[in-house]
Amino acid sequence: MTWYRFFRLLMTPFVHAVARVEVVGKENIPPSGSFILVPNHQSILDPILVQVVCPRPLHTLTKSTQFAGYVMGWVLPRLNTIPTRRYRIDPQAVRVALRCLARGEGVGVYPEGERSWDGALQPFRRGTIRLLLKAGVPVIPCGVSGSYDVWPRWSRTIRRRKVRVEFGPALLWPAMDRRRERDAMLPEAAEALRLALESLMGESGGSATGSPPRPDPSSSTGSTQPA
Repeated sequence: MTWYRFFRLLMTPFVHAVARVEVVGKENIPPSGSFILVPNHQSILDPILVQVVCPRPLHTLTKSTQFAGYVMGWVLPRLNTIPTRRYRIDPQAVRVALRCLARGEGVGVYPEGERSWDGALQPFRRGTIRLLLKAGVPVIPCGVSGSYDVWPRWSRTIRRRKVRVEFGPALLWPAMDRRRERDAMLPEAAEALRLALESLMGESGGSATGSPPRPDPSSSTGSTQPA
């Protein structure tokens, strides 16, 4: 965890330089034991914001293409990231995440699979919900609001705005080992998670103006990683 703590310390001044950050609900993060943190995804800044303010380290699922460069290929493994293929089921990423949970650690996963184009909550990847149901650990919804205004996906300009990160009460499901059992629970679990995130985000997920039309998302629903 030495590199993780170092980068977190390094990124803290950056986070507060680009955003006025308000953090709520840290008491909802379990002080010990495994858990899955599930934030919404408004901006490329979200993983940095969340990992800086989360009181416990996270192993965050990250798209494998980000590991391609020399610098990021060296940095990301030292930040406890778990590479996962985009827009497809990645059994290896799921196995690594489950091993982290078995060790009593925290895992972070972005259920939308990519950043929002307009700040609103997008449909969830089915593979993410299946992971939550298979794990059987506390699921902590994390509402991020305002990061879209700081740096929306369609813009190259960073604006200093207020960002609120709120950790909600845990959602609990028993561990479901059978695929049929998980699939039967998918709609109910996805709806519970959506309601929790929408509540934590507030009535408006993003408020920046001038956003372009939102492109058609990929039809694949198996991915479990952020963009």
